[in-house]
Amino acid sequence: IAGQNFLLPTDVPAATEGQEELVRDASVLADRIIERLQNKKARTSILVFDACRNNPFERAGTRAVAGGGGLAPMTQLPEGVFSVFSAGPRQTALDRLSNDDANPNSVFTRTFAGELLQPGENLVQVAQRTRRLVSEMAETVKHKQIPVYFDQMVDDVFLNGIAKAQAEAAKPATPAQQVAALPPVSVPKLPKEDSINAPIASFSRHNGGWTVVFSIADPTLGISWRIGDRGDFRETGFMDTLDPRTRKRMPNPSIELPADAPAATIELRYVDTQGEMQGPFPIKFDPDAALIRDQRKILDMTATSWLSFREFNGLLVYYTHLMSYRCAIREVRIGIDTAVPDKVLKMPACNSRDPSAIPSDAQPYLKLAPQTKSVSVELTYRDGSVSEIKTFRR
Repeated sequence: IAGQNFLLPTDVPAATEGQEELVRDASVLADRIIERLQNKKARTSILVFDACRNNPFERAGTRAVAGGGGLAPMTQLPEGVFSVFSAGPRQTALDRLSNDDANPNSVFTRTFAGELLQPGENLVQVAQRTRRLVSEMAETVKHKQIPVYFDQMVDDVFLNGIAKAQAEAAKPATPAQQVAALPPVSVPKLPKEDSINAPIASFSRHNGGWTVVFSIADPTLGISWRIGDRGDFRETGFMDTLDPRTRKRMPNPSIELPADAPAATIELRYVDTQGEMQGPFPIKFDPDAALIRDQRKILDMTATSWLSFREFNGLLVYYTHLMSYRCAIREVRIGIDTAVPDKVLKMPACNSRDPSAIPSDAQPYLKLAPQTKSVSVELTYRDGSVSEIKTFRR
């Protein structure tokens, strides 16, 4: 309802058209469950939703409330939460494959439960195998059901233990037991307990280096910064723009760093409207994490450009765009004339010194059969999360 997922208790009253509030008030908001788990300081929380159903308020000849069947995607999860849905957005889940199907569990649950028993498979691998098997089973009855998952875990979780070979090769405290997670750009530890509006920063990589844009909640009369806790602060200067809050020239909120700038802490301070100096506030700069985050953001915003078709001595599909932002990608899968990406697309290694450059020996396209109609693509990002499946048609 209105883009939110509600879990219905068994005694929720029957509701009909126009009674959405009745269901909302008698149900449990899925986001609230996550919030409660977080309040309990759970390091890892796993939520499985085998509950993608048709909208109960949809009427014939009219648009459904909040649009169509299925549950809303839950992409904004806090750290340590893993959620898996039995079907993707706007899809519904199969209870059985046919009227003769005697299995008491749904198609998703029977598959997911079986995969959980596989030793040596982490939770991401369990979800990936479940998605592939469920989608293949659903296709046999001409139904589209592709489970999706959203991963914000810090640890690599094995629910049925690590395989013997893995256990011998890895020690509990070694990085092999950890998934590469993106640290926050800003450090939450502030110099003053009452500094609830501490500045934050965004980092963008370009050919000449880094652009760092500071965001400060309070009106400012001047901004200065330095690298580390020693040395003089440097002013950022001013823009040819008046700040309507101070009626003075607006301080420049950005600085430039060289392309080879190492990991460091940027100390930022500013002058408030009372003329008092606030700060310094520490902001962590991790070039590797910042590069991944910046490229991930670009990929999310430009999903319609991931692939492009071209007729040149046959049919080609180019993935130049994905190569340009490959540092944020762990794996690319494509499917030719299928909605299930089943082939791994090889990508060059990330070059952090020149991340957007495509190596001269890399081939940024595939040759396709002339009769090809569509190509689907799915990205697994470096933080372990997975994109929605995008389908590109000629």
